[in-house]
Amino acid sequence: MDARLLEILRCPTTRQCLRPATADELARCPDPRPESGLIREDGTTLYPIKNQIPLLIPEAAIFLKKPL
Repeated sequence: MDARLLEILRCPTTRQCLRPATADELARCPDPRPESGLIREDGTTLYPIKNQIPLLIPEAAIFLKKPL
């Protein structure tokens, strides 16, 4: 994802910054797991990316399982 776009994207509910999710963070998603996504600054919520478009609506949010 373009770095300039990431600078302006924010979580729609908390306004926290977003960043690309790591493979470990994607693995913490409940099934079905997205192939990619943007994770909120606090690391608790992921917004999936489908067809290169981030789904930044509260209904699309995926709440991550806590790491072991």
